[in-house]
Amino acid sequence: MKRDISRVFDAWLDGQERKPLVLRGARQVGKTWLVRDLCARAGRDLVEVNFERDPRTRRHFEANDPQKILAELAFALGHEITPAGNLLFLDEIQAAPEVLAKLRWFCEELPALPVVAAGSLMDLSLGQRAFGVPVGRIRYLHVEPMGFLEYLQAHDQARLWQTLAAWRPGSQLSPAAHEQATTWFHRYGMVGGMPAVVRADVEKREARACRELQRDLLATYRDDFAKYSGRMDRSILDATLAAVAHSLGRKFVYARVDQAVKQHQAKHALDLLAGARLCQVVRHSAANGLPLGGESKDNLRKALLLDVGLLHALLGTPALHGFPEWRALAPQLRGQMAEQLVGQQLRLLDEPDGDGPSLYYWQREGGRPGEIDYLIQLGGRIVPVETKSGSVGSMKSLHQFMFEKHLDLAVRVDDNPPSVFTVDLKTTQGDPVKYRLLSLPPYLIWLLPAAVETMRASGG
Repeated sequence: MKRDISRVFDAWLDGQERKPLVLRGARQVGKTWLVRDLCARAGRDLVEVNFERDPRTRRHFEANDPQKILAELAFALGHEITPAGNLLFLDEIQAAPEVLAKLRWFCEELPALPVVAAGSLMDLSLGQRAFGVPVGRIRYLHVEPMGFLEYLQAHDQARLWQTLAAWRPGSQLSPAAHEQATTWFHRYGMVGGMPAVVRADVEKREARACRELQRDLLATYRDDFAKYSGRMDRSILDATLAAVAHSLGRKFVYARVDQAVKQHQAKHALDLLAGARLCQVVRHSAANGLPLGGESKDNLRKALLLDVGLLHALLGTPALHGFPEWRALAPQLRGQMAEQLVGQQLRLLDEPDGDGPSLYYWQREGGRPGEIDYLIQLGGRIVPVETKSGSVGSMKSLHQFMFEKHLDLAVRVDDNPPSVFTVDLKTTQGDPVKYRLLSLPPYLIWLLPAAVETMRASGG
């Protein structure tokens, strides 16, 4: 299956100033597959070391000399390792975090050899041990689950995704394309973006088989809870993960996680789950200017899961005789899925380098209620994003927000065909507000930067 992030891997491999690449991301998002695919396409032989599978291999990295390390590895593996013909892959490096510090020597003394390291619990492991990270001598890359565009490509829907890619504000999308894209997106909402589940769906396995794989992934993540030893009781992590699923679309309140879980425990558990990349904290922003994180409050936050498939596994969405129809789902579940799917797609708009994507939202503090589901930064401007699980819904909070923040462009995500129009009215407070509204169906979120750029270029 093709992955969009493969282009970043290609550019890294061909780069003139190539640093060792450290992959971040949850378990089973496809990190290992991406490295193996890169080697296959580049015609290189992969030298793969898995520190979790064989902890003894860490002894080959005791020296600080890359040439000595390669000589040790070559002797152990029984074949030569050359910068021109190989790629060194250090998998599950969180099991040997001291090896991460050795990457500085590869960067400084052997830059010709491509080196990739990956770890699913890297942030947690490094946080509890005193090993130096070679700042400035490595490059981080964050790997997310597959997005909707990748899902369409995996299903060989080239004609559909090319039709969607050609859409821009001011043009029309045919009703047939809208209907077909909506159908596929609703299925993506049931399958999710975890590569193993997408592969099963591509292979036309039954819906219950896909759901079983989602439950297996959840079980794998829960098994990893034992590796947080000394940090948190597993039952607290379980309760917090379940609370994230149930609170999608609402402020995450530590006190509501479980009667048996104290607030400080819930906060710590959420931090650990975010460190393991199983969920993401959506931070509050005052949205008075850029960057969005410049005015945030720790006491206001929402949370998202890694993938919508985890939501189905945690809530037990049925799939005995096929996936249920979107309209047959309970309204609350549709709302939770919409919030998760929109956030999941917005994460893919951010640059994959560094710590991974950041998401924000806005909530009025005190007085009358008001909330904006997501805030993003595009083209040097703040863009609010409102999410609706159907084709209709009130936008009172958005109107007032646009007036108060003096913004001229907003995005609404709902089930209607894409469109652009001018909002010109008075808010419920009697304030006159005028702005451009870009209305997108959720299957077009990946096109949001291009759409906003088109509107900017045309003066919209």
